[in-house]
Amino acid sequence: EQISRVTEKGRHAVVVMDGAGWHTDDVADAFSNVSIVKIPPYSPELNPIEQVWSWMRQHYLANQAFKDYDDIVEKVCTAWNRFLESSQRVTKMCSREWIKLIS
Repeated sequence: EQISRVTEKGRHAVVVMDGAGWHTDDVADAFSNVSIVKIPPYSPELNPIEQVWSWMRQHYLANQAFKDYDDIVEKVCTAWNRFLESSQRVTKMCSREWIKLIS
């Protein structure tokens, strides 16, 4: 609903989702200006967050033993903040040359 509401009149929004179970195709059925496109399963190159999770695991989260829930949250937040410290890293890992729509 939010995407539909802010999409300019005469324009059409496309939402790209992975195959998570809660990402259902019918969520956009009620809106004539929104479509859903699901990426194929096992295609991390199409889903930049997969590279982010991989980086976080490799640099901060692999081979860890967590004391409790709060310890998990603290370590994941630390890894996320370390990832965000480098805007070049974020841009490199989350950009895709082939998808640039504005020239």
